[in-house]
Amino acid sequence: MNVQIINKDGRPEWAVIPYEEYIRLREEAEMLQDVADYDAAKEALEQGEELIPSEVTFAILDGENPIRVWRNYRTLTQQELADRAGISKPYLSQIETGKRTGTAEVLAAIANALGVTLDEMMPTEIGED
Repeated sequence: MNVQIINKDGRPEWAVIPYEEYIRLREEAEMLQDVADYDAAKEALEQGEELIPSEVTFAILDGENPIRVWRNYRTLTQQELADRAGISKPYLSQIETGKRTGTAEVLAAIANALGVTLDEMMPTEIGED
């Protein structure tokens, strides 16, 4: 490799390399990052991290109630989820339809019962700045 070293105050300050070499090094660095990202994702899956199916993601992005989407994905009835969260079925129904918002404690209990985080249960507003 043809490298030109530029010194400043007696110490190497810059390394100038041919453009083709720069491109090759950049592509190799990107490939190494891809491998590291793959290894991290694989490790997370082996540690039990769940992949969110596209149908869940798209339903939430399309404006469906996240609690209802997750409940249906987990194949739970409203009664089953209400029982697990320690609330009444009518209360859960009102939360799912948007008639009530639910307290932080109730939403945390629902999230726990669904096996998701509070963030994953929150509606997504697209295009809001």
